[in-house]
Amino acid sequence: MQIEHTPIENQAPDQNARRWAALCHIGGLLGLLALPSIGNILVPLVLWLIKKESHPFIDQEGKKALNFQICTTIYTWITGLLCFVLIGFVIAPVLAIFVLVVCIIATVKAADGVGYKYPLTIRFIK
Repeated sequence: MQIEHTPIENQAPDQNARRWAALCHIGGLLGLLALPSIGNILVPLVLWLIKKESHPFIDQEGKKALNFQICTTIYTWITGLLCFVLIGFVIAPVLAIFVLVVCIIATVKAADGVGYKYPLTIRFIK
């Protein structure tokens, strides 16, 4: 006897799920403005923890946003250390523009109900 089931990933996100997923993505930037150095991790973490059970799309996109913000923090620390050998001063503005652009793209995609895979991201939370 074979049991058929629909994978959770195939559930189309409703407007509410898309809105919360987009908030997880843009929350990293907003958190960075509110609380530099850890706000970019705290805001997506709190949003994801609160809403991850309500829809699989929020869970999936919240994890991606959180992983990206953790990686961004690590890259920022490394860039700060590289400032001692002067190359960090070149990398810092490039990193800032990269993070801004990628977060905006991810937010727009999530608002449209499409998942986004961040580049240069390690999956700490699976």
